[in-house]
Amino acid sequence: MTTTDSTPDLAGRVLTRPARLRPLPNSSRAARSRRKWYEIIGLTSPALIIYTVFVLLPMGFALFYSLFKWKGAGWPAPSDFNGVANYFKRGIPPGVIFDSGFQHALLNNAIILFGSLIIQGPIALAVSLLLNRRFRGRAVFRLLAFVPYILAEVTVGIMWGIILGNGGVADSVMKSAGLAGLIQPWLANSKVAIWTVLGILTWKYVGFAIILFLAGLANVPDELSEAAAIDGASWWQIQRHVTIPLLGPTIRIWMFLSIIGSLQVFDVVYVTVPRGLRQAGGGTTMATYMVDNGFFPQLWGYGSAIAVTLFVIAFAAALIFQRFFLRRDLEGALTTGRT
Repeated sequence: MTTTDSTPDLAGRVLTRPARLRPLPNSSRAARSRRKWYEIIGLTSPALIIYTVFVLLPMGFALFYSLFKWKGAGWPAPSDFNGVANYFKRGIPPGVIFDSGFQHALLNNAIILFGSLIIQGPIALAVSLLLNRRFRGRAVFRLLAFVPYILAEVTVGIMWGIILGNGGVADSVMKSAGLAGLIQPWLANSKVAIWTVLGILTWKYVGFAIILFLAGLANVPDELSEAAAIDGASWWQIQRHVTIPLLGPTIRIWMFLSIIGSLQVFDVVYVTVPRGLRQAGGGTTMATYMVDNGFFPQLWGYGSAIAVTLFVIAFAAALIFQRFFLRRDLEGALTTGRT
């Protein structure tokens, strides 16, 4: 609220100037604060309700059911209470932590995780740097690089299952190239299946990394590269000392998404690797192990325990990566609201 003061000048004219702003009364300030909170609650309530119903409640039920020998019919009876035996029981059947099958699935997830970072990252970075240069047909090559990613996981699994099947396209190509001695039952050998799955996942998801890196490269100023070129730096030196360091935040975001995705791999493995081989420990992951040992035997309590364990592992991995790798990026993005 403002007022004006009138004062005559030397010529006798009346000049007006705004006086100091008077503070709003407490009632007006309280009304504005209430209105702001009403707006926040109204805008966030739908998202919070959906998140609670479809994320928090299922997580809570999974944790609750994991404490019972629940068969999936009706509400668990008090006599079915099993405590933490589904997690830490030794003996037969063992809990999740001491289950050799789950440990093997966890090892396979680790292979997929580190394999994805070591293989997909360099390939995607190299292709992105090449596709970032101007040449005729660049848009077509970008599209071709991204096509595998937009295919559904089930479609990819079925397609590669046919290609890598006994007497399939892969075997025919290797025979034509004189490499018949290297032919393997790619999806039926417990020692080879996980590496075959890693190759399929690399083929599918490397396009996502390429597109993400290209988006990051679009934000790198051309002036820096031009200045380095004027100073006599070669193309490789420019990429190594200018472009790639500036692409660091994008690379770290991709690594974070790749880690979480590698821990939750399900569709491609479930479609390509036979169930018998998965149950024997070949090519299985934590997600497929949860379905094979919780859903089909109708051991819902044990399956819920596997789901909770998978969530804890993924959540811990996310926190550790954020703490040690994303901390610098997040510090630059967060503000304290003080000037």
